[in-house]
Amino acid sequence: MRVIEVPASLDYRNIDILHARAGAGETDPVLFDARRLRWIDPNGMLALLGAGRVAGRGGARPRISLPTSAKVAGYLDRMGFSRAVAGIFHSAPPRVRRRSVRASDVLLEITPITTNSDVHDVVDTVQSRAGAILSNTLRYPPAAVVQFSVILSEVCQNIVEHADGPGWVAAQSYNWTRRLGRHVAVIAVSDLGRGFRASLADEHSERFGDRWGDATALEAAFLLGLTRFPDIGRGQGIQQIRKQVARWNGLLSIRSGTARIADTPPWSQGPPLQEGLRHFPGAQINIILPENSGD
Repeated sequence: MRVIEVPASLDYRNIDILHARAGAGETDPVLFDARRLRWIDPNGMLALLGAGRVAGRGGARPRISLPTSAKVAGYLDRMGFSRAVAGIFHSAPPRVRRRSVRASDVLLEITPITTNSDVHDVVDTVQSRAGAILSNTLRYPPAAVVQFSVILSEVCQNIVEHADGPGWVAAQSYNWTRRLGRHVAVIAVSDLGRGFRASLADEHSERFGDRWGDATALEAAFLLGLTRFPDIGRGQGIQQIRKQVARWNGLLSIRSGTARIADTPPWSQGPPLQEGLRHFPGAQINIILPENSGD
């Protein structure tokens, strides 16, 4: 059995470690050892689901060992991880008895996205919770609830229209006192579908010639606003998301295939484009919205 050790901290900054280990292309049974996990965000949770799905493509479903930390295991349960792993791992981990449920912190539990109705359900669920978090915690104006819902709808719609594969979304608010000195909302969307390169290839690969690849496809969508539609004006979701996230001084990154592209605000560090990453199917979108500092 091949053992994949899950890092002690798993979030948007290091999920490539998991992608690389899960995408090794071996067919041996796999165990994801998460016993030492002490911190995980929505990106880390969706990365575990995606890595488990990829690892299982070689044959037997993988297994997973839950964190020994009751706090982390309880948090995973509160975010719906126990339900989400069913059908991915050999057997679903047992549910953890919740000692303290802080539902106000959870914008959206891990939710599968396969149809347009799933997207509508997600938006309806979030709208009922987002007001208090965006207004009271992040100190955004009342209109932000509608704008936030639009962002969420667009990134989920990307799964339905482009992925042709399973997808998930999750969102959570945190108090980043040490890292940033303020609260943030983290939105993670992930799928195991075609990815940006394949989705845009029919309409745009010829114009880029030999340059066409994962990084070029991300640049075409992210920077140039190109979409899979031949007519101008359709499918401008990513451009609208970029504009709104920038207004809120947030971070937006998209990983697809072997590349990642990002709009990085001053409070974060990271290159705008990364190439040569370990190939991983589909796309992963990460959005971090910081508390309004009033500056």
